[in-house]
Amino acid sequence: MTVTAGTKRRAPLKIDPAADELISPAAHFLGMTKKDFVTDAAKAYLEQRREEIRRGMIEAMKVLDGSLTSSVAMLTGLSPERIEQLGGVGDWED
Repeated sequence: MTVTAGTKRRAPLKIDPAADELISPAAHFLGMTKKDFVTDAAKAYLEQRREEIRRGMIEAMKVLDGSLTSSVAMLTGLSPERIEQLGGVGDWED
């Protein structure tokens, strides 16, 4: 199979047995597939937590200012100040 720019690859969703025990009967009694149940549940969950997700995205964008230091800070969890204390990271061109 050739994957083009417009083609999405599907990855199997692996869930633990306890979650499957919740999903299977719920999907059955709602008259839907487990796949559709999980899709609807994910949409509802994301809608419920939309504001929390938005705040997280804003915080991430504040951290990433395009500098190498901000990228290292985001990846490591260290503050830019701590990175400088440890010797800094230089610039992208270094």
